[in-house]
Amino acid sequence: MAKRSGVLEFAVLGLLHEAPMHGYELRKRLNLVLGSFRAFSYGTLYPCLKGLVACGWIIEDRPVVEPRGTETNRRSKIVYKLTPAGEARFRSLLSDAGPSAWEDENFGVHFAFFGRTDAAIRLRILEGRRSRLEERLDLIRQQVTKTRERIDGYTLELQRHGLESVEREVRWLNELIQTEHNQHDQQQVGPPAS
Repeated sequence: MAKRSGVLEFAVLGLLHEAPMHGYELRKRLNLVLGSFRAFSYGTLYPCLKGLVACGWIIEDRPVVEPRGTETNRRSKIVYKLTPAGEARFRSLLSDAGPSAWEDENFGVHFAFFGRTDAAIRLRILEGRRSRLEERLDLIRQQVTKTRERIDGYTLELQRHGLESVEREVRWLNELIQTEHNQHDQQQVGPPAS
């Protein structure tokens, strides 16, 4: 699957892990979970759903709708449900802590499901993301230094804005990593003796 459809596959499986849903509800939840900047159209969602059905990871449940009054052509909504194979696929995607989980395209989806992710995997993803952003910070700083005299004030402001955005995310990641370490330390110590 292409990169974007892989992200969508992960998000759909994760949402269906919570509860069965129909396409409209899935699209609304995807936009909620992934944010308004990652809006998915029905033209993207339904081919993904068909692919997940073909893989055997989800099934379509077509409830019977009794016609009311003269409405005999009323269509029923297809409800999508996770299969046991789909649950296994979701767990597999959830446990992926490799470099692809740290990238811009995938990090948000992994983060959205951190509540179901093992602590060691969460920490590895957070540290990997921080490392990737620290590399990006170095590159941006080098660019700003090299091009400062050759670019106009607006372009310089745009570069400064990008630098501040990455620095802010690194600070946020540092806080999350520290919280993860603190929680781990508390679990190692155990409850206080009576």
